[in-house]
Amino acid sequence: MRGSTARTMTDRAGKRIRRVLMIVENLPLPFDRRVWQEAGTLRDAGYDVSIICPKGKGYEQSHEVLDDIAIYRHPLPLEADGALGYLVEYSTALFWEFFLAWRVLLFGRGFDVIHACNPPDNIFVIGGFFRLLGKRFLFDHHDINPELYEAKFGRRDFFYKIMLLWERWTFKTAHVSIATNESYKQIAVERGGMDADKVHVVRSGPKLDRLKRIDPVPKWRNGRKHLVGYVGVMGKQEGLDYLLDAAKLIVTEHGRDDIQFGLVGGGSELEILQQQAIDMGLGDYVTFTGRAPDQVLLEVLNTADVCVNPDEHNPMNDKSTMNKIMEYMALAKPIVQFDMTEGRFSAREASLYAKPNDARDLADKILELIDDPQRCKTMGEFGRTRVENELEWRFEAPKLLAAYEALE
Repeated sequence: MRGSTARTMTDRAGKRIRRVLMIVENLPLPFDRRVWQEAGTLRDAGYDVSIICPKGKGYEQSHEVLDDIAIYRHPLPLEADGALGYLVEYSTALFWEFFLAWRVLLFGRGFDVIHACNPPDNIFVIGGFFRLLGKRFLFDHHDINPELYEAKFGRRDFFYKIMLLWERWTFKTAHVSIATNESYKQIAVERGGMDADKVHVVRSGPKLDRLKRIDPVPKWRNGRKHLVGYVGVMGKQEGLDYLLDAAKLIVTEHGRDDIQFGLVGGGSELEILQQQAIDMGLGDYVTFTGRAPDQVLLEVLNTADVCVNPDEHNPMNDKSTMNKIMEYMALAKPIVQFDMTEGRFSAREASLYAKPNDARDLADKILELIDDPQRCKTMGEFGRTRVENELEWRFEAPKLLAAYEALE
């Protein structure tokens, strides 16, 4: 295993191997699955990879080397909620990212490329600074932040305009950018002013060696016959209110006491959602695991009869590819979600599509699948086949490497 001391790396032909510094602000590594897959792909291709990210539950070490990838973690004062909270979080993160970037450059492995993963879109400040020193800057566009801000706060105010400026400055600073889908590429070109040939689409494909199909674990059904599964962040924009409303309809109006709901994930709204479920009389019907290791995620999703994506229909979610959809398909699970552009592109016949933001139709679609196991099997097999033949990460990895070749 390689250490973190600075040195020049060479391949067998005697050529210098490029060194990469990835900066991630919103999730710790290796918890961020897309970034960890990207880092592993770059490592396997001969790149020397370092990562700067925040600390989080289960990821408290300031520095460690995992799978030959050097990780530098910094503290954050809070999990932001509100404009002032985000200002504090982003300012603190930017300070630590600058500090640790210099540490990696002077005392670590060094870097030739800064690979910035949003949100937020202010990492261009670091990329632009080191660009003056001859470094390359690649922007990995995970979220469309102006739409994310609007989804969280319901307004297009001064801060929304700041998000638009940051986004445009990020694209102007980047030598190359990566988009997670064609909708994001269109934004990079039309709103970001970036040349189309400098925008590379690299979708968030799952790795099947991680998402293993295992036997169901009955305890997650809580003594009931069926389980509805969810995995994702517990935040305001994830639409979990709709899922709880749908669960309430299923239990009360439809009189179904044979269905448990298993929700895997952590986030700023977790405790609020837990209390909301209790207040709705669903305390015994909804299991919240909090942020959980892969084993728990695999147990819950493999036990589930149906998996759901209740993300609210809005401009942000309509254009975004959700990792949870790919994970459900990889585990051969039928899906229910609100009808959105990128959700439909990803899942196709692996999903039923409820009317946008309609909890009653979401409940009806869930029951439609729960009561039709043969249809569930057919839809699940379609999703699994689509992942195996089109969407798995091995099909996306060459596209990531092509983006890096474009930096030369």
